[in-house]
Amino acid sequence: MKVSVIIPVFNEESSILCTYQKVKETNLVQEMLFVNDGSSDQTQAILDSLHDPSTVIYTHPVNRGKGAAVRTGLQHASGDIVLIQDADLEYDPLDYAALLQPIRNGDAQVVYGSRFLHTIPEGILFWNMLANRFLTFATNLLYGTHLTDMETGYKVFHKDVLQKLILTSDGFEIEPEITARLIKRRIPIHEVPVRFHPRAYHQGKKIRPRDAFIALWTLIRLRFQKN
Repeated sequence: MKVSVIIPVFNEESSILCTYQKVKETNLVQEMLFVNDGSSDQTQAILDSLHDPSTVIYTHPVNRGKGAAVRTGLQHASGDIVLIQDADLEYDPLDYAALLQPIRNGDAQVVYGSRFLHTIPEGILFWNMLANRFLTFATNLLYGTHLTDMETGYKVFHKDVLQKLILTSDGFEIEPEITARLIKRRIPIHEVPVRFHPRAYHQGKKIRPRDAFIALWTLIRLRFQKN
């Protein structure tokens, strides 16, 4: 099964080359789609220097948000399995084998990499952990699920599932939107534990506390939306 990895990128000149190398080293990926979401640093120049036939680069002229970048990637991914990878390597490509296995075995159509399934990652910001736990609790309460990490950046899909999802979010609320639309279509979400190496704001972390409120509103709005 062909595996496509979507990598949304915004001002990641310090990490993007390492991310590319780590993904290549897995030997599990046949297509990498970088979506440069209006970066103002040297990200585009670094991407242009890759010259790799398995790598495709899409560029947004202005910054539109992670959701917009993910949606661009999803529109163009050609793999049988599609995986979303953050560009900052908070999530480790060494977990690809575990993430892909349930879909390859026919045991799942969607896999989430959970940071909290068996442990709490070291170094995670307190508010970040609190927000993640609360949003996951809200998801389970609203939708009757038993997830441990709704907000995870590691989401993996069989291509047949993606054809059923109509996504509209431009920002970080893409995470709850994906989850809500999957649940409303009665598509089970399989979780596997993954590594997590959190970074701080001075290292370029972009999600902010206000994004948690937007995520909560997205969950509530979609729960009671008819379609």
